[in-house]
Formats: sequence, structure tokens, C-alpha cells
Amino acid sequence: MSGLDTRSKSTYIDGAWRDGESSETYTSWSPSTEQAVGTAQLSSPEQVDAAVASARAAFEGDAWRAYGPKDRARVVSRLADLLEKNTEPLARLIADEVGTPIGAARGMQVGGPVEALRWYAEMAERGPRGGYSHALPLYDKPVLSTSLLRYEPAGVLAALPAYNYPINLLAWKLGGALASGCTTVVLPSPQGMQTTLRVFELIEELDLPPGVVNLVVGGPEVGKRLTGHPDVNLVSFTGSDAVGGQVIAQSALGSLSKAVLELGGKSPNIILPGADLDSTVGPSILRFARNAGQGCAAWSRVLVPRDRLDEFCEKADAFIETIAVGDPQADETVVGPVISAEHRAKVEGMVSDAVAAGATVSAGGGRPNLPAGHYLNPAILTDVDVDAPIAQTELFAPIAIALPYSDVDEAVRIANATSYGLAANVFGPLDEAMPVAERVRSGTVTINGGAGMRPDAPWGGPGRSGVGRELGEDGFAEFFEVKHIQWPLAGVTRPPGT
Repeated sequence: MSGLDTRSKSTYIDGAWRDGESSETYTSWSPSTEQAVGTAQLSSPEQVDAAVASARAAFEGDAWRAYGPKDRARVVSRLADLLEKNTEPLARLIADEVGTPIGAARGMQVGGPVEALRWYAEMAERGPRGGYSHALPLYDKPVLSTSLLRYEPAGVLAALPAYNYPINLLAWKLGGALASGCTTVVLPSPQGMQTTLRVFELIEELDLPPGVVNLVVGGPEVGKRLTGHPDVNLVSFTGSDAVGGQVIAQSALGSLSKAVLELGGKSPNIILPGADLDSTVGPSILRFARNAGQGCAAWSRVLVPRDRLDEFCEKADAFIETIAVGDPQADETVVGPVISAEHRAKVEGMVSDAVAAGATVSAGGGRPNLPAGHYLNPAILTDVDVDAPIAQTELFAPIAIALPYSDVDEAVRIANATSYGLAANVFGPLDEAMPVAERVRSGTVTINGGAGMRPDAPWGGPGRSGVGRELGEDGFAEFFEVKHIQWPLAGVTRPPGT
């Protein structure tokens, strides 16, 4: 960083930057250098009300309603272009504020949002489920009639992305809102605030009608005010299941608004007996260690045939030795820091508790010898009960549990022995892996690592992983309300039953 970025104008309402009116400020600290990245004056509760009122006025006003599907598609495409043009500075900022290694930040943290936004631009023209209106078949009770289903934007969206992928999660929410015709109030995680402020400077270049996109910044009290606001129609939140439960309760008490929640996972990675063990070790570790394990789909429970567990851990320990842990601004770095000293201490405490209860650190572990930063080496624990706290809690750290199984049926039982259900993976020959994938309770199951995060596929899962979906046609449909319009073909008729 060239210097501390201090912002009083941290709140964006009705198309203009405003000073935050709270008496509080928030400073983002780099998890790698432990230096301040930027300070922002927080928004007041009254500014939350003003932001929602601005979004409501924009949604009901003529200017934004005049934007047809092609116009909205151009807006979303333009935002994708702006992000792509600014890939390097945005990636560098995320590496500094979040700790994602720069090599991954360029692709996952900026390239991914660009791809998602371009898909949303296509969807703006196509409409939900392939169209903004659909005719139903003729209906003859009590008289011949016909019907039309119309898909209309839900209204005002409260968008709350998490810190670990601040642009990605913002793009998923804001892209869908802009494409559908909703208006939005964004509340970023404080730990991704500086990145979001920079993105809003780019959003300002879109020259949207005032109030279509608004930004407030703050902590839990601002979040409660926003998610419980009576004029909010849809809440989209990414974060922990504990906070997600509060969000859905607040949205229900506020306006009974619909809530879409992505709340994490404890994803199983099943290595089948027929899998080539050597080819599974590297991908298994990288998928729970990338972004320092701060990802909802991290494969944090590795299920290994009982007679191959020791071999897997030996190979894993050797592979972890080759992983570069350190400065996220360096191209060679693979694993950066976790977000804060407090979070690292919490994770280390859980590992210590597990070891005290009989667990063994069988691969990797500890901290790298670095002068600053909240770093953890990737690690694999064994001798852990399936229902132990460390095997059931999403750690958001580069730590995994290796669990042995005796047969495939037991592997499936262990994989499903979690309150989450966001993601899973199965390694093995396709004809063996497919039946297992079908039995795993999860919103997404990859086989042999899958491929990229495709925006046309829904993302979400059952249980404590959340409610609803993002991305894909299922996710885009969340931004709409469906209206049924019906009329008799013979003209005006008496109401049925009279």
C-alpha cells in the first residue's frame, strides 16, 4: 500500500457519496503485514433508512423502470468490463485486505465475478426460466379461460456479502439485482470494506439512475437495521450459519421478506478404494487450503479407505512441505494468512482441544516462521471422531480432518453425518464415483475435482448450508416474484361459486 486510505465519504446513497454519520470508524488491517489498509467512517442507522428509501423510490420510479432487458444487460456487461479492466489493482487490494495470494486473486477474486456478471447480462435478455412471461394451457373450470405468468423483479434487495470473496459475492448479488430490475442496498463485511468501496467507485461510472445501487457500511447494528427494514423485499446474505439464523429472523420480523442465505459447509472429499491415491493428494490439500481455507466449499473432511489412511497422510505431509505459505503479494505463494489474529487463535484453540481429546496432527501443522502475518501451515488431523467439534464446525482455515472408512456405505454415512450440505467431492473411476455422488446429500458434488465454478449452475445446499440458491436459473429466479394473470375467453363472467 502506498499509504493509509482514510474515507469519511464511505456511504453511497441516491447516486452520491456521503460522509458516514456514525461516530464510529472501522480500520481494515492487512492479515499479512498487520498494517492498516484503510479506515472508513461508518454509516448511521438513519443512513440505512435513507438508503432503503432511495432504493424504494428508484424501484418505483420511471427512470429505472425504463431500462428494458437489453438496457439492463448493457449495464451488467459494462460492470464486468470495468472489473476486468481493473483486475490487477483489485487483485492487489484483495491480497492486501483479505490475504488471498495474488495468483489466485486475479482468477478467483476478479475473474470469477467478471464471468458471473457476463452470464447475468445474458440472463437479463433471456429472462428467468427462459422468459419474462409464459402462457399456461387453456383451463375449462367453470368456464374456458387462459392464463399468463409474469416474472417481475422482487423489489428492494439487501445484499450482504462475506469478506472471503468480497467482489465475487457482491457480483452474484448485485449482478442478479441489476439483471432482474431490482434495486439494492449493499452492506459489505467490514473485513472486505475497502475492496467494496473501490468497486463502488467503478459502479459510479455506470451512471445509473440515482438510488438503483446504494452502499452502507457498519457492523451488526447496521445489519439488523437493514435486514429487518420493512421496505426491504429480498435479503441475500453470505456468512456463518449462526448469523444467518439471525438474518432470516430479522427479515421475517421486518417485512416477511424472502431471504436467500449461503451459510457454509463442512464438505466431504471421498477417496474411493478404486482411486489413484497419488493423484488425489495434491488436489485434496489445495482445495481445503486455498484462500487459507476461507471458503465455504473447502474439502475439510477427507474420507480415506482405512487400510490406506497412513499412506495418504505420509504423502500429504510430503506435499504440504512443498506448499509456499507466505506473502500474498508474491506470485509463488499458494497459501496466505487467515483474516485476523483472533481467528487464528480460535482455530489453534480448536486444534489444541482436538489433540487433547486424542487427535493426531498427521500431516503439516503449526505456523510458518514469518516475521508478521496471521499464517497457518496446512494440516491434516486424524484420530478424530465423526461427531467431534472439529469435525462438525466450519473452521475457515487450512485444516482438514482425515476420516477412515471400511466400505463405501460407511463412507457415504460419514459424508452425510453433518448438519451442512453445500459441497462434496468423490475421487475414483466414474462408474464407481457416480453412484456415490448421487447418494451424498449436497447441493454440489464434483467428481475427480470437477472443473470451474460455472455461473449457469446453482450454488447452495440443504441443512445449515442455507436457504435458496445463487447463480444458475434457480438462483436468478430468486430475484423475481411471479404474477398469475387470468381471464375468461367468453368475456366477463360471474365469480366461481356465486
